[in-house]
Amino acid sequence: MTDSSPPPRSTRLAFHGPLSEARADRIVRRLTRTGPATVLDIGCGWAELTLRILDAAPGATGVGLDICADDLARGRRNATARGLADRMEFVEESAVGTTRGPADLVLCLGASHALSDAAPPRHTTAALGELRRLVAPGGRVLLGEGFWERTPTEAELSRMWPGAHAGEHLDLAGLADAAVAAGFRPEWIETAGQDEWDEFESAYQADTEEWLATHGDHPLAAETRERLDRHRTSRLAYRGVLGLAYLTLIPVD
Repeated sequence: MTDSSPPPRSTRLAFHGPLSEARADRIVRRLTRTGPATVLDIGCGWAELTLRILDAAPGATGVGLDICADDLARGRRNATARGLADRMEFVEESAVGTTRGPADLVLCLGASHALSDAAPPRHTTAALGELRRLVAPGGRVLLGEGFWERTPTEAELSRMWPGAHAGEHLDLAGLADAAVAAGFRPEWIETAGQDEWDEFESAYQADTEEWLATHGDHPLAAETRERLDRHRTSRLAYRGVLGLAYLTLIPVD
């Protein structure tokens, strides 16, 4: 009998983004320095960074919002395994217009689109406005947001995601300026390195690539192959062009 189960998904990823263990450790230390009591994670996935923050901030509680039930289930399992289930709530709901704040610490890592229905790049400005609303006075926001490291060529754009265009992202300076205009001061600005990107992108597909190599006659093989090939083409087109900034932001009184 042919195995009809779908291919595995994201089992080799610790974080759902280009984030190394070393950078994560530094971020956790920075964000817990002020002793946050409440944490809100927008588009949390399985909320690995938030769980590490809760582990480093005894007594703090967290809420993670996402619309992917599988990722939320993974997060709940991880929280239970670490003894954090009573301090972390995973909620399957949209973050648009959410009333879950204010929180002492708000995370939005690669998920600014979850806060607004605005089209790029206006969704970045809209998300920053929402993050300013959701963070408590004296708190912190950690925003992980894409930016152009350089202006992409038309050939590169044509191989990225459908509808990709040069105006879709700000550059790093423009992103920092947008944060200031939204009512923040940037405490820390850092960007993912190419090694972090390569680790993330390879780990993102590795399980499925391995599965596809031995399941060529599977009912989902053709669809999976097309998806993997399309993503590889896109990823190699934006490699070294699309960056990810991690901005630690302080709300202005």
